Amino acid sequence: MSPANEVRKSKAERTAEAREKARLIREAQVKKDKRNKLLIGWGIVAAVVAILVVVALVVTNSLKQNAPVADQGPVPANANAHGGVTLLANSDLAKTEPATVDAASVGDAPKTPPAEVVAPGAEAEAGKPVKVVLYIDFICPVCKNFEAQYNDQLTSLRNDGKITVEYRALGFLDSRSTTNYSSRAANAAACVANESPEKYSDFFNALFAKQPAEGSAGLSDNDLKKMASDMGVNIDSCVDDKTYRPFVKFTTKEAAAIGVTGTPTVFVDGKQWGKGDSAQTPFPDFLQAAIAAKG
Repeated sequence: MSPANEVRKSKAERTAEAREKARLIREAQVKKDKRNKLLIGWGIVAAVVAILVVVALVVTNSLKQNAPVADQGPVPANANAHGGVTLLANSDLAKTEPATVDAASVGDAPKTPPAEVVAPGAEAEAGKPVKVVLYIDFICPVCKNFEAQYNDQLTSLRNDGKITVEYRALGFLDSRSTTNYSSRAANAAACVANESPEKYSDFFNALFAKQPAEGSAGLSDNDLKKMASDMGVNIDSCVDDKTYRPFVKFTTKEAAAIGVTGTPTVFVDGKQWGKGDSAQTPFPDFLQAAIAAKG
């Protein structure tokens, strides 16, 4: 039948068809809207779950990093019971006997700092090179400046056999980060001294090169582990287990107990630089005078 001969639909039929098409379109739109709402809903759920996971990781990591530290613990190999790691010539470390420390055995800091601080084990040793002992904190910017200014000189004199350099890393400035960074960094350095003493000097320098700003969270434990790993040293379990945090805690308490109030605090053959007669003496002059006195 040609289009001209088709039976024309009535107005009612055309209206019914239009309504049916409109209904089908509405239903399709409703289904589409439901699918979109469902997808949006699941997207929101996924986003919330992701946020909760991140928050949980941050909280867990924070709790782990700020967990209480035991008073008793081992002294790392190549370190002494006063918290010191001694660098000899060519990045060698002085060997030490196994020992343990107990922070609970240390007294409180004096109410009035002494006029002269006497650091245990920092006194001059007859017949041996001049002994330089430095109390430092890895988040302390003044310590970083001291190292930048004098590290080359100290290294040269050390390699010439004229001095030894002993670093005692403290947790004095744990309050200047949100994760006890000072103690965590000192623990990581102690881990390296124990595991790979030949890498201690490099790791020590890297900690200052990557020093975080005071008030920040500081480098994470994973960052510290990676720094060591990049040098070929595995300190993962040592950092995770906080193996030498009691050692750092002891060193920090002992430093406060003898009257150390800031970092860096520097001794040359047992005499504190920057105090008393040496208050106006540049460090290189103070050090060279001690070397000359040895003869």
